[in-house]
Amino acid sequence: MSSKSWRVLRYTQPQFAKQIALLNRHAEPAASLSVTVGEIIASVRREGDAALIKYAKKWDGVEIPRGGLMLPVRKCSPPDTVVKAIDYALKNVIAFSKLRKPRNWSRKNREGALVGEKFDPLERVGIYVPGGTAPLASTALMTVPLAKEAGVREIAVVTPPPVNETLIYTLRKAGATEIYQVGGAQAIAALAYGTNTISRVQKIFGPGNAWVVEAKRQVVGAVAIDQLPGPSEIAVIADDSARADFIASDLLAQAEHGHGSQVILVTPSAKLLAEVEAELARQAPLLLRGKHLADSLEHGCTLILVEDVGEAIGIVEDFAPEHLSLIIKDARQWASHIRNAGAIFIGNFSPVVAGDFIAGPSHVLPTGGAAKAFSGLTIDQFFRRTSIVEYPERALHRVRPYIETLCGLEQLDAHARSVSIRFDSEEKK
Repeated sequence: MSSKSWRVLRYTQPQFAKQIALLNRHAEPAASLSVTVGEIIASVRREGDAALIKYAKKWDGVEIPRGGLMLPVRKCSPPDTVVKAIDYALKNVIAFSKLRKPRNWSRKNREGALVGEKFDPLERVGIYVPGGTAPLASTALMTVPLAKEAGVREIAVVTPPPVNETLIYTLRKAGATEIYQVGGAQAIAALAYGTNTISRVQKIFGPGNAWVVEAKRQVVGAVAIDQLPGPSEIAVIADDSARADFIASDLLAQAEHGHGSQVILVTPSAKLLAEVEAELARQAPLLLRGKHLADSLEHGCTLILVEDVGEAIGIVEDFAPEHLSLIIKDARQWASHIRNAGAIFIGNFSPVVAGDFIAGPSHVLPTGGAAKAFSGLTIDQFFRRTSIVEYPERALHRVRPYIETLCGLEQLDAHARSVSIRFDSEEKK
């Protein structure tokens, strides 16, 4: 695999600024994709289970019998090494989530009214776990346990057929109460609107391909969604303190997810850039998923030479990556200045894969530039927050003039009267 398989940009090139500006992204669906997904959603709303079975045959090549969309509970027994790895990751995810679990609170404000918040878990959620080129047991571990720990009673998982046995085991272990062999935009439609087999949910979680992401966007309103996470991404900012072989392996790890993945290196070191190129060319042919890697490297790999680390930070802030690997001197200090990234991995020995599988924070993160506005999946997203307000008579009397003034400003006399009637004797009669 030659260096022609990826793009190299250098700050000395005449069109450098123009090319870098293109990295400042805002994810928008293609018009044709929006139309196709809209048609799929309409078909599921109209035909229900029949549409799901039809699409499974058309796109997944799987014949699902009537009544066979839900996978029955059955015993799966992965190898002991797999079970131990799943258990280890599960404990880390749960431990991290417990630290973020929201708690009810209340206090008196300055006029003496009681104000606060209460948090109630959603009753029923849907979680999309991608299938496609590989069974993503890690996504099961990074989504379902959060719902269970939050106290969600019904956790419906959809995933493309045929469903891998180890994935089924992982989903059950993580806390899924229902598993359906349904993928793509049609799965999102089923969760949002319901069919004879799949009851509608309150909120949909999980990553997916462009069709899944667009379907989630289109059903907002019928249900809530977590975010719009798409194909995997990594940006690496590195200087001469970094290992080129480590960087190349991190880039290839995200690139092997295939089409749509974006992998970027930004460095002030020409020597390091050349070494990373050599490592990409050396390591890529040794890996199993050569076809997926070739596509990602050709269409989504960019190596960028900049003048200094400050310029590198600016470029990556505009790119807003899902994963940011920071392998530079004073990395912790630089990390404190970065706002636009789904997750930051610091140092030579913090590969993104540790976050993907084991560390604890969910690997469901914003992509396509959405890290400028969205954060990664956390347990609090499985709760509804309700504010609480309780005014004693004395406290309401103290703020009555302020409320009436503001009501008058907006010409809302009924609003004002709803306060005055509580104190004016004539109004009380």
